[in-house]
Amino acid sequence: YHMTSLYSDMEMPLTDILYEMEETGICCDKDVLQQISFEMKQEIDKLQEAIYTLSGREFNINSPKQLGEVLYDDLGLPSGKKRSTSAEVLEKLNGIHPIIEQILSYRKIQKIYSTYAEGLQKYIQNDGRIHTIYNQCATQTGRLSSSDPNLQNISVRDEQGKIIRKAFLPSKGNVLISSDYHQVELRMLAHMANEDSLIEAFNSNIDIHTKTAMDIFHIPESEVDSDKRRRAKTVNFGIVYGISSFGLSQDLSITRKEAQEYIEQYFKTYPGIKRFLDQAVADAKEKGYVTTMFGRRRPVPELKSSNFMQRSFGERVAMNAPIQGTAADIIKIAMIRVDEALRAAGMKSRLILQVHDELLIETAKEELPRVEKLLRDEMMHAADLRVKLEVDVHSGKDWYEAK
Repeated sequence: YHMTSLYSDMEMPLTDILYEMEETGICCDKDVLQQISFEMKQEIDKLQEAIYTLSGREFNINSPKQLGEVLYDDLGLPSGKKRSTSAEVLEKLNGIHPIIEQILSYRKIQKIYSTYAEGLQKYIQNDGRIHTIYNQCATQTGRLSSSDPNLQNISVRDEQGKIIRKAFLPSKGNVLISSDYHQVELRMLAHMANEDSLIEAFNSNIDIHTKTAMDIFHIPESEVDSDKRRRAKTVNFGIVYGISSFGLSQDLSITRKEAQEYIEQYFKTYPGIKRFLDQAVADAKEKGYVTTMFGRRRPVPELKSSNFMQRSFGERVAMNAPIQGTAADIIKIAMIRVDEALRAAGMKSRLILQVHDELLIETAKEELPRVEKLLRDEMMHAADLRVKLEVDVHSGKDWYEAK
């Protein structure tokens, strides 16, 4: 029964909306992209010079072999057996020698430069818009994905990636409104695990990372500084992904023992979450799949594997897929409701982009206050949960400003 309603009430109505979004596309200004390209290229050249100066010679920074020679032979950095130059290995070396930080920056900007600043230009069609393709069946969790080009991984977390959003504009006479769910996966976790103290924190608008910091470090709110809050945030999101003490110790650069203590303290504070995650894994072992709140199934054959790594992966999937998948279902319901509400009100404003927890609406200026209210109403009530869904709504003259 669940699968039928998922198909007829969620996935089928969504196909029409996605078709319209693909057809409409989003304005992308080539001049702005070229300007960003130009500035990034200068930044890349500067970093390249700095790297050459620090290494004492010129070489191809993009060649792992040459980079390995510079780092491990010329500069004598600790290499391990593999002499790897992967981001993960370089992150660990960060701080040992100033060249590492420069290489990490170089790589990051190089990637944004080639994928977006340069790469997006070829996708701008004759109408001045980019028409991405949405895939409804490409991910395991039920999230939408986007391709040709993928607009869903333009980072909002770091400034260099976010700058690309300045090239995405509304058409004439319109503004862009971005509205996204605030910490939706942690809210899902609180609801699905029925963890009272988390539910109460969300419903009383207490900052969840500050609260977790107070609980795991046993300190009053006045002693939670930005570093403690950051650690608590890493633990909060790590738990949602079934993180191990090893993974957490890597993320926070602390010992495994400390990481283990954080996790144990977290589960002591929120016993409902421990019960929920253990139960999710047990159910998945028995049934062979997990489900979201709306009945979407994710098979987890890895749990039956004889390989320990595969089984551990399966356990993480069993913990995370119901949470991430339910959040994905909720945003789909929100899209259907927002689209219906816009049409029912006879508005000109239209949905043009979905990026995981965020919806982007091209809005007629005169409709702005109505659309903002409509977005809040429809998104907050897309599901009836023990925790309230919070929505951040911003508008602006480009996508950068609207986020």
